[in-house]
Amino acid sequence: MGSTGILVVSATTEEAAHVPDGFDVVVTGIGKVAAAVAVSATLARYPAGRMPLVVNIGTAGGLHTHHSGLYVPSTAINHDISAEVLRSLGHRVHDVIDLDGGDGSVLATGDAFVSDAAVRDALAARADLVDMEGFAVASACERFGARCRLVKHVSDHADDTAMDWPAQIDASARVLADWLARAL
Repeated sequence: MGSTGILVVSATTEEAAHVPDGFDVVVTGIGKVAAAVAVSATLARYPAGRMPLVVNIGTAGGLHTHHSGLYVPSTAINHDISAEVLRSLGHRVHDVIDLDGGDGSVLATGDAFVSDAAVRDALAARADLVDMEGFAVASACERFGARCRLVKHVSDHADDTAMDWPAQIDASARVLADWLARAL
């Protein structure tokens, strides 16, 4: 646990490849379960009252054609849980997290890699961006009482261009690292 008070969380080593020196970095693996487990395990090692600011950096699909560049979402939603059905059965479902310091955008998180324009268009009615870890990271932070910021760079438009995601990661990683250097 470093002295910066900031924990940078990324799904892949490639997305964290250019994080400036001095930051603690946790690479979670891809998906909600991997992200929630890794962040929870890391935060459990911090003393009570000494939680770091958790900054989840990563790529995201833009759900609207005009979305490009860097976003700091104000809201994260868990888009692939059957919340409406579960609520109708009388269960409380926590599927929306509001985040301080965001830019007003909404990030939809789910375990499906979105590369189909029809799926993208359905998500676009509720969100601006889509990823596979953000909500899970924010949820783990919320449970531990850690502040959280999600920082996402649009790497594709959640359609057939998403299949070129591996070739786009390094460019996104550089933009994300630049944001870390400037903003923190």
